[in-house]
Amino acid sequence: MQSLLSTYPYLRLLPRALSMATRPPEASAPAPAGSDYVAGSVSVVFVTCPNDKIAKTIARAVVEKRLAACVNLIPHITSIYEWKGKIEEDSEVMMMMKTQTALAPSLTEFIRSVHPYEVVEVITLPVQQGNLPYLHWVKDSTTHQ
Repeated sequence: MQSLLSTYPYLRLLPRALSMATRPPEASAPAPAGSDYVAGSVSVVFVTCPNDKIAKTIARAVVEKRLAACVNLIPHITSIYEWKGKIEEDSEVMMMMKTQTALAPSLTEFIRSVHPYEVVEVITLPVQQGNLPYLHWVKDSTTHQ
């Protein structure tokens, strides 16, 4: 472990980061006065793609279909994973989509229908709070089906 820490000194921060990430959300924290945002009604959806061309095609389609308000493309990520008994390493593009939580099943179904991977990564995380005008824009820019 010590040699790992000397090679990757930023790993020393990991216990602190994990303790911050695992704290329970402030369930008792009230919504700001005048807010009509319901915590968790907007979600961020993460999807990996094999390249920029496929990511852009899917991103444009989900925005046009109003399944997502916005898609950010994060290029040049490296994914290391086990697949069919072998450790793989691939360069991918991460898609970060913002949508209504109620649309996540339809969004997932659409992505699965057009994505080239046999098993597509689609991970949905609810947004508890954020910039209220932005969260309202996400809801207004997507169609609840």
